Amino acid sequence: MDEQLRTAAENGDIHALYRKLADDPYILDRIDHIPIVDTPLHVASVAGKPHFAMKVANLKPSLAWKLNHMGLSPIHLALQHKCIKMIEDPDLLAEFLSACPSSVEDTTVHCETAVHVAIRNGSIRCFKVLLGWLGRVDKEDVLNWKDEDGNTALHIAVSSGQTEASFDCFL
Repeated sequence: MDEQLRTAAENGDIHALYRKLADDPYILDRIDHIPIVDTPLHVASVAGKPHFAMKVANLKPSLAWKLNHMGLSPIHLALQHKCIKMIEDPDLLAEFLSACPSSVEDTTVHCETAVHVAIRNGSIRCFKVLLGWLGRVDKEDVLNWKDEDGNTALHIAVSSGQTEASFDCFL
């Protein structure tokens, strides 16, 4: 990725993003053509810059479901790095999911969905947002998807003693 764009994503500098786009309006398109890549969304997710990430997702929604070399989408990275603003702010998470609804079906290289990752990281508020989203878009079947070890999100919640999440999975 272009170093100026990477720096803008790390710093959450939306003005620098627009300056870069003014200089090179196709930069996001070129990134989108790379099959496996860290996008500005990935970088902003790790850096905890949700407003920058949302701006990029609105400009180029397809980048939201790109996987990096570890098989992780931007939302998975936000969950793993406990970027609270990115993953536990219901409005931001809902906006992210609205910009890229299919990202809720993305899986990591370990066949984990964002729901698996939220439960593994103990992000109950995030889990509840995802659960609500799955219900709204009629994708509750994602809750039954198994990771590479054959565990659903419910299995993980029960085995780690997260009773609140376990109960919600049954509803």
